[in-house]
Amino acid sequence: MRIGIPRETDPEEARTSIIPPGLKRLVDLGAEVVFEAGLGVAAGFPDQAYLDEGGREAAREEILSESELILGLAPPRERDVSLLKPGSVHIGFLDPFGRRDLLEALARQGVSALSMEMIPRTTRAQKMDALSSQANLAGYVAVVLAASHLNRIFPMMTTPAGTIPPARVFVIGAGVAGLQAIATARRLGARVQAFDTRPEVEEQVRSVGARFLKVDLGETGSTEQGYARALTSEQMEIQQKAMEKVCHQSDVVITTAQMFGRQAPRIIRNHVVAGMKVGSVVVDLAVESGGNVEGSEAGKVVDQGGVKIVGLRNLPGLVPAHSSQVYSSNLVSLVSEFWCDEQKKFVLDLEDEIIQGSLITHDGSICHDRFKDS
Repeated sequence: MRIGIPRETDPEEARTSIIPPGLKRLVDLGAEVVFEAGLGVAAGFPDQAYLDEGGREAAREEILSESELILGLAPPRERDVSLLKPGSVHIGFLDPFGRRDLLEALARQGVSALSMEMIPRTTRAQKMDALSSQANLAGYVAVVLAASHLNRIFPMMTTPAGTIPPARVFVIGAGVAGLQAIATARRLGARVQAFDTRPEVEEQVRSVGARFLKVDLGETGSTEQGYARALTSEQMEIQQKAMEKVCHQSDVVITTAQMFGRQAPRIIRNHVVAGMKVGSVVVDLAVESGGNVEGSEAGKVVDQGGVKIVGLRNLPGLVPAHSSQVYSSNLVSLVSEFWCDEQKKFVLDLEDEIIQGSLITHDGSICHDRFKDS
């Protein structure tokens, strides 16, 4: 089987879908692997490293039109979809909730497309869970960004001129990104408090060194995918009032609240930001899905009355060597899971729960129940 790996085309994207050790794992399975020149250069992986591991360099058109399995990162461009071989399999992020046009194009082209966003959150699929691996790094980067924009240091210091108290960090949302943000802020010496609508995560918050803000919201909980359920308007009002006081006491607020497949909830309003200390920082990790913070702008750092609101996109892309490493591992784990050693090919097992959960288009149509009639 020929596996093709095209280079990412977005000039602001430094990540790559496969790093050289990942390519070697594919070659060791018995695949012929072709890659586009410059595949991993932005992430620190030269073309020669891929050649050394058994890959073959090829032109983009050849990769897309002659490969039976395509491995990518960002959703493919329309002109790239038109080149894909009918009957081939494409694996990568597809933004299936926001890109109906792409799903229809892939179906028309006769491509079986697997969405990395839709990998089930099960124990068996954990090693393929790209959303979690990227969110983990985003949580780390959020804290580093906050520290770089804050007008004070994170740790407590005792000096001849007196004691400097630790910075106060408030993390909203204790999913993968939130827990990593908490752990990173604690490693830097900050005093950390966190909140989540799911009371069952309190133990996880405490395990990484933060205090948990308890707010009685009534019945909440998690979805089957492990995400927080949407709150009622009354619950949102109670939550926001409880968080407002903590935000005003904090030097850094990091918001990570996202709803899977839906716009992120707006949980920090302008009046809350207005009450924060001059020089404090808010990092909105949900800015690309609508934003948690009123006033945040995708791709920008906004100064609102002396408070910096950081809304930079693609935080994992700011550490491309490691974000590429974990994404490559996710992809290779998925390919390996469904690799047939006898046939030396990737086989779509339509009865498997991982394939059922992530296969969006197949046999000329949109086959996933959540997107058939969307």
